[in-house]
Amino acid sequence: MARYLIKDTTKEEREQIVAEALGSMMGSCDGCAARLEDMYQDYIDGKKEIKDINMEYNARYVMNDDRPEKGGCMYS
Repeated sequence: MARYLIKDTTKEEREQIVAEALGSMMGSCDGCAARLEDMYQDYIDGKKEIKDINMEYNARYVMNDDRPEKGGCMYS
């Protein structure tokens, strides 16, 4: 995981990491991959680590009992 940390990567490398990760799911989510890039913009900009972004995202599902029914893609 260390090679994905902000301190170990350049902005260009982080952009590539996110693009490659999201590119592998393009076929499984109609049009939401571009919006997922927005979710990881703080990582690309060097503000938050990937694990922190993912933990914040997952916390909404663990902490919020009043959440609406989940569909196929949260960005649709």
